[in-house]
Amino acid sequence: MMTIHVFKTSVQRRVDVKKLRPWLNRLIDSKGCWNFDLEDCDNILRVETHSLNAPTISSLLQNNGYQCEELQ
Repeated sequence: MMTIHVFKTSVQRRVDVKKLRPWLNRLIDSKGCWNFDLEDCDNILRVETHSLNAPTISSLLQNNGYQCEELQ
């Protein structure tokens, strides 16, 4: 079953997304996907995955210097 996680982040620029792209691509399973909405005031990261939990995704961004908080 596909799970959708939505996060508020501190990612603000396309260059930041480009920096995170290889990390997110490695983390997300082949049937999953991710995208940022940098035009949203919360700089939303949306992740569709079969296997990942929210803390794993948050940790990835935090380890790369960005704030990341799951939205309910």
